[in-house]
Amino acid sequence: MFARWGRFVYRYRWATLAGSGVLLAISVAGLLMGGTLTSGGPLTSNLESARAGNLITSDLRSGSPTTSNFVLIFTSPTLSVGDPAFKDAVTAALAPIQGDSRISSIITPYNAPNARVAQAFTSTTGHQALVSVDLKSTGIQARTDYDALRAQVHSDTLTVMGTGFVAINEAFNKTLEADLQRAEFVTLPLTLLLLVIIFASLVAAGLPLGVGVLTIIGGLAGTFFLSRFTDVSQYALNIVTLIGLGVSIDYSLFVVNRFRDELARGASREDAIATTMATAGRAITFSGITVAVGLSAMLFFQGTFLASMGAAGAIVVAVAVVYGLTFLPAMLSIVGPAVNRLRIPIFRRPATSGGFWRGLATWVMRRPLVVLLPTTGFLLLAASPFIQLRLANGDVDMLPTRLEARQGYDQMINNFPGQDQTTFNVVVNYPDGSPLTAARIGDQYDLQQRIGAIPGVLHTTSIYSLDPSVGRADYQALYTGDPNNIPPAARQLMSATVGKHIVVIQATTASPATSDASRAIVNSIRALPSAGDGAQVLVGGQTAVDLDVIKFIVDRTPLAVGFVVVATLIVLFLLTGSVVLPLKAVLLNFLSIGASFGALVWIFQQGNLSTLLGFTPQSIDPSIPVILFSIVFGLSMDYEVLLVSRINEEYVRTGNNTQAVAHGLERTGRIITGAAAIMVTVFLAFGLAEVVIIKAIGIGLAIAVALDATLVRMLVVPAVMRLLGEWTWWAPRPLRRLYSRAGLGDLRLEPGQEPELEVA
Repeated sequence: MFARWGRFVYRYRWATLAGSGVLLAISVAGLLMGGTLTSGGPLTSNLESARAGNLITSDLRSGSPTTSNFVLIFTSPTLSVGDPAFKDAVTAALAPIQGDSRISSIITPYNAPNARVAQAFTSTTGHQALVSVDLKSTGIQARTDYDALRAQVHSDTLTVMGTGFVAINEAFNKTLEADLQRAEFVTLPLTLLLLVIIFASLVAAGLPLGVGVLTIIGGLAGTFFLSRFTDVSQYALNIVTLIGLGVSIDYSLFVVNRFRDELARGASREDAIATTMATAGRAITFSGITVAVGLSAMLFFQGTFLASMGAAGAIVVAVAVVYGLTFLPAMLSIVGPAVNRLRIPIFRRPATSGGFWRGLATWVMRRPLVVLLPTTGFLLLAASPFIQLRLANGDVDMLPTRLEARQGYDQMINNFPGQDQTTFNVVVNYPDGSPLTAARIGDQYDLQQRIGAIPGVLHTTSIYSLDPSVGRADYQALYTGDPNNIPPAARQLMSATVGKHIVVIQATTASPATSDASRAIVNSIRALPSAGDGAQVLVGGQTAVDLDVIKFIVDRTPLAVGFVVVATLIVLFLLTGSVVLPLKAVLLNFLSIGASFGALVWIFQQGNLSTLLGFTPQSIDPSIPVILFSIVFGLSMDYEVLLVSRINEEYVRTGNNTQAVAHGLERTGRIITGAAAIMVTVFLAFGLAEVVIIKAIGIGLAIAVALDATLVRMLVVPAVMRLLGEWTWWAPRPLRRLYSRAGLGDLRLEPGQEPELEVA
């Protein structure tokens, strides 16, 4: 089938090229139309914390305009907040935005509604004032408004910093864009240099790079198109570029290299294209399927941004395969032997380029256990830090410390009273009626007392915390009696915490939101006895979201991993006709993945190399292991497919397992190493990112690919295949018959039998 496709492309090469041009035009149009990407973190509406937040929004704030907030911090090394000069300087700095139609309110220490708020807006040192600004807009418009308003606020006397929700979101957005541009700027010239070294020809080197650029354009256009139907994370653009460039260049490398080999053997241009498609084309198709299967693991996390990243990744891999099977062979058909033109003598390939790799494979297979045991031991040792993994949702710590939003946030947390505290929103919901009946008021009062008694809870706030001397019966009488008797302070609390069906009780702790102490409080609240008949008690807030997202991801991981493993086994069986090879491939894949996970914990959680790489050590965001597994599993199978397909090709021809392994490594070792070098270069370019989640993914992938393409593919694979011998290619007779009838190949060989082979 692939050989016939190759001949078709050759005969209609100009039409195929025109078709690729149409696809490019559509991609450019989609890219120019753009799309709306979300900046929110992983959250699904089915989580308890999300339901708590939705109830607060719908029951308490229904009909109220949604606003966004940012904070300005004014600092003086000499003046105190209470000094008239400090106040005058703040007033002058805010004058340009006072009365701006985009702002709904500005609160300062000087116009605070009460003394408690004024104190909270004054730093513990007395030299900093906090100003809270509420915007009428939300989302992208809020970030745009923030940029415009922040540019108008400055002072000759005080230093000013902007932070808060909108400012931090804008900082993430701009930093991610800069990270993407930096990665592309670094990657493309380095990739071209590596391709020139590999091919020793500018023409041959330019083709894979061209396919890479086309793939990125198509992948980004597909991602923007996807955003018109579902929420797509802004991180998806980074993933599309990262995967698209690496995979497309990998595939192009193998296609161009095989075409050059066939021409060198004296094949005609048409025969060379046919053979290239029948071998390298078939391999990259199966490889693309395995990469897409790996990325499909993220689709099991619907409701989070992981699903959109998995879909975007699958789109760009599909684009890479399409261009690898259409545009690239069409260009090779046109260029023909000229693919070797513009040679660079200094990088000219040696005549026996595969001699080293055949020698390495032969050396490994003479002493498989001597090679296998220490190599496997090293990979397991590298994976060992993973057992200390601690998950927590990424926060502002993912931003570099040089940014104003990060610096302002750190100062706000460290210098202003109460800002370092964590609040839990306990929502008591009564779907069947009002929450303010005598019995329900009593139940809520009792619940608040139990919450307040939990170790680590500093205080609770609700309509039942007006006065310590007021008891349960007093509150029942107050809230079921004449509304005119309710004091103003209680009315204010009721407007903020009581809805048609809910009452909100807030609990506060001094522990950080992602700390074990805060998590223990959430678990303790959720473990409390019911708040009476008909009541649903839901815990929201940052810590609850943290716990719920982690549980959501952990609970779905076994199903996602299981699906990927089973699907990969099926795909590799269809490629090789063996059931042993796929099992071996999956097990060795977990060695690469385990080592990269261990490195992830060692570097980013434990903080090793944090000074060199420029980040704040922190717990691992739960999305990172999922993303790494999905991509690493697919890419590891990428190299497995490209190596094993060549080994299988030789085995079908000779029936000699040892010779097939040596020949396969000889023909692909240099090209796999070159492809891995390019992939590592691409990933390390993303390792230069300033947002920690992108930096961690880039470095984790670079480590995984480097280990997989060297230790695993070049040492462990030939050692294991030598130990397995002819059993490597074993499959039950019914499966072998099915494999043959499907036209995928005919392998009639039992361990110990002489080869009797046919090639379909």
